[in-house]
Amino acid sequence: QVQLVESGGGLVQAGGSLRLSCAASGRTVSSYAMGWFRQAPGKEREFVVGISRSGGISRYADSVKGRFTISRDNAKNTVYLQMNSLKFEDTAVYYCAARNGVVATTTPGDYNYWGQGTQVTVSS
Repeated sequence: QVQLVESGGGLVQAGGSLRLSCAASGRTVSSYAMGWFRQAPGKEREFVVGISRSGGISRYADSVKGRFTISRDNAKNTVYLQMNSLKFEDTAVYYCAARNGVVATTTPGDYNYWGQGTQVTVSS
């Protein structure tokens, strides 16, 4: 079992950048496929980006391609989400999730462990 704690959220102007961190404890992040999801008020939780257990395959939602980058530091047992060129519509609570599988999927129900979330607010 793994515990996940997100950090790095905050308030940023449109066009700015943030880097979210997802620190894991209990087991190593390299044991899981990892994903970032987000949920805006009144909307369903949606897939943002994921990385395979090996770290070799990443997948991105179309809405963030070219702006967001996922990475993993096995030594720090942490997964990062670098967010550049932020837009107002990126405003949401961002969640880190771990899946007992090889590849990251886009379905929240496929993930076994979740962090508590971190708020990202982009002002227009």
